[in-house]
Amino acid sequence: MLTLQDTTGARLTEGYLDLDAVRWVGAGLVRPECVLATVTGDIYTADWRGGVAHIRPDGSQALYIGLPVDGEPLKPNGVALLKDGSFLLAHLGAEQGGVFHLSRNGQTRPFLRTVDGLDLPPSNFVVEDAQGRIWITVSTRLTPRALGYRRSCNDGFVVMVDAAGARIVADGLGYTNECLVDPSGQWLYVNETFSKRLSRFPLRADGSLGDKKVVTEFGEGVFPDGLAFDAEGGIWIVSIVSNSLIRVTPEGRQQLWLRDVEPAHMAWVDAAFEANEMGRPHLDGVKSRVLRNTSSLAFGGADLRTGYLGCLLGESIAQVPMPVVGHPPVHWNYPSAS
Repeated sequence: MLTLQDTTGARLTEGYLDLDAVRWVGAGLVRPECVLATVTGDIYTADWRGGVAHIRPDGSQALYIGLPVDGEPLKPNGVALLKDGSFLLAHLGAEQGGVFHLSRNGQTRPFLRTVDGLDLPPSNFVVEDAQGRIWITVSTRLTPRALGYRRSCNDGFVVMVDAAGARIVADGLGYTNECLVDPSGQWLYVNETFSKRLSRFPLRADGSLGDKKVVTEFGEGVFPDGLAFDAEGGIWIVSIVSNSLIRVTPEGRQQLWLRDVEPAHMAWVDAAFEANEMGRPHLDGVKSRVLRNTSSLAFGGADLRTGYLGCLLGESIAQVPMPVVGHPPVHWNYPSAS
């Protein structure tokens, strides 16, 4: 049934996409948290073997591995595809993060490791906008990062890099996750995972941001992580743990499209969160029928009606039909370069 369920003011209890419709692409992937799709049918994912996995339209795969950083393999969380076919990787290092440039031949160099006098902590996400600016998120300054799995977490921030350099443009956020400039270029949308809300900032021409506005707050079972826009102005939110896909209108109305979690497992995670006891076991285990801790969404396919779902625990990318056409991302028409 290709009908969205309006959940505003109600508990999110069931989605309208039959899980039997889920298909899979790729194999042997390692923590493919972030997924990208292009018009050519190429799929790219972050991969903790130390770089980016590439799933070609014919199903064959390639792996682009970077050089180690601070004695450990690159741990890309977010990935951005650049026009020349190279990548920017947000490095979720054990102690320090940063963003690194990776070429397909394995050449690796730092892109950004410090900003405003601060060594970048383990870094979450990186994306390019239509103006060529680079946006980077850091979820928390706390060590270990699991201490940030709290409503009280408010030390996440957003960095913007343009021709004038890098600078922190938003701070004091509740576990900053994916961020995107909307198709109009007027707003920067940000998921605050453990504040359980979607926020947005007015975006000025110089890349600075106005005051934050909360678009919507999420209830039980929703920890917003990934973010994508559709062609009709909707904002698609991906929730970890509950494997949920939710469409949010610009006015904040929530509509559920997909959910895959055992209710008892979700209740256990929610109880731990409300008791300020949530930790790695609540993210590293999953009780679901099909999906494996879904974390990101990329619209793809020839008509932008296919959703590709990144995840924290699986070895493949889930492929699902979407009820609306996606808005093409900045990298949509970038050439394959392979």
